Amino acid sequence: MRFGRVAAWRLVVGMAVLVGLTAPVSSYAAQGKLSVVASFSVLADIVQSVGGDRIDVTSLIPRNRDAHHFEPSPADVAEVRKADVVFVHGVAGFEGYLPRLIAASGYTGPVVTVSEGVKLRTRVRKGVAGDDPHTWNNPMNAVIYVGHIKDALEARDPAGRAEYEANAARYIAALKAIDADARQRLGKIPEAQRVVISSHAAFGYLGDAYGITFLSPMSISTADEPSAKHIAALIDQIRKERVSAYFVENSNNPRLVELVAKATNVKSGGELYAEALSAPGGPASTYLDMLRHNVDTLATALEKAPAQASAK
Repeated sequence: MRFGRVAAWRLVVGMAVLVGLTAPVSSYAAQGKLSVVASFSVLADIVQSVGGDRIDVTSLIPRNRDAHHFEPSPADVAEVRKADVVFVHGVAGFEGYLPRLIAASGYTGPVVTVSEGVKLRTRVRKGVAGDDPHTWNNPMNAVIYVGHIKDALEARDPAGRAEYEANAARYIAALKAIDADARQRLGKIPEAQRVVISSHAAFGYLGDAYGITFLSPMSISTADEPSAKHIAALIDQIRKERVSAYFVENSNNPRLVELVAKATNVKSGGELYAEALSAPGGPASTYLDMLRHNVDTLATALEKAPAQASAK
């Protein structure tokens, strides 16, 4: 596997050199817009919302794609090369490919870490404590993102300051409204009913914010294959607790969570969006839609919890 990845990167870099010979200059120079790259679709949508019509945004990881298994292409190298600003999440190796990608591109512009200042959760992965990267699943963490995004865009395009400020203020207001609605709706549900299963451990920040316990067969990375011992222990835990529902995710294989749910007689609560937006026009076509969808899907399932308790 390691040899394969090294060989793949050599091919990417070699092809990127050829692509780079004909790569266009930044859109700022060509069209008066900033050319912006964001590492994944959730972040790209937040950046677009703050930047508005003054920027063109490219997401390296497409919609509906598992970020934990992403490998860049020569086209991604070319996009980074021509960028005016690159926005990254920057927590716990979530974008482990980025240092190699930026080095291959020759990009020397600003790389903005939007999660700087967010209070991180610590979780164990492969027996080692580390930071949970899924901070965006609490909308109040995204308020911090917006501040960094606004500042970076203003620094690169001072003429757009008023527009960036106005867009950021509207977006922060929307995030706070979603947070207030989530607290109001989920807070009505008895705490004992707020225990669920998700495909992987991506919703810890959401759970901490709104008092929901998430159990998962997979760790914070879908690249980690859980052991049989872990699955057996999880099944035992679920049988001892009142678990209201299980949820699949749009960007990863539901096999394990469905296996665990079948073994414990837990009913499906629907699909959540953990780290990738849906296709345009889908239930999570924007980050704000994703947050609303997840809250609504969770609340709907939890409100039915008495009829869907797991077998004991």
